[in-house]
Amino acid sequence: MTRQEAIILFDKMHPDFFQLNEIRNMDADEIMEEQILHLNDFDQTALEIPVPENVTFGWYEGDTELLMKAVSIVEESWTQFNVFKTGERIYCAMVDGKIASFCIAEDMGTYELNGKQIKIAGPGCVGTVPEFRRKGIGLKMVQKVTQILKEEGYDISWIHWTGVGHWYARLGYERMFQWNNKGII
Repeated sequence: MTRQEAIILFDKMHPDFFQLNEIRNMDADEIMEEQILHLNDFDQTALEIPVPENVTFGWYEGDTELLMKAVSIVEESWTQFNVFKTGERIYCAMVDGKIASFCIAEDMGTYELNGKQIKIAGPGCVGTVPEFRRKGIGLKMVQKVTQILKEEGYDISWIHWTGVGHWYARLGYERMFQWNNKGII
């Protein structure tokens, strides 16, 4: 996919994105990026990510209050998003019954590009509780979610609004473009 094609899809997925107050009020020097991974090319066995033995992964079915507590520890501003409260698909890494890492597995829709329908999803609001960081848990969780999206028949996994693109790049995600509060750079 070319940069221009990614921008066309972005505009379809997020019309008037740069008119949102939360975007316009960002600092101009805060640079975010959009990344994609063609799921046909994804091979979860290509990168071995060791994690501690007591880590389990799966769809979150626990108490919403406990999930919101973990979310607030990672990024307080994310608690305003109803996605963590309204039955959105949440995937977690658990350690001894505690939430170690979490993300939303978001269906972003199907869009036409160059006469072809493209089904897009992606992990979003990815976070790891500080005591569990630097153990491979979050990256392994994103790897597993990406594999699930591939198995579900999505064409592209899209990372929206990230400042840690280098981290996702380890799994094969590629930067399509960067943006700030003024628009695409």
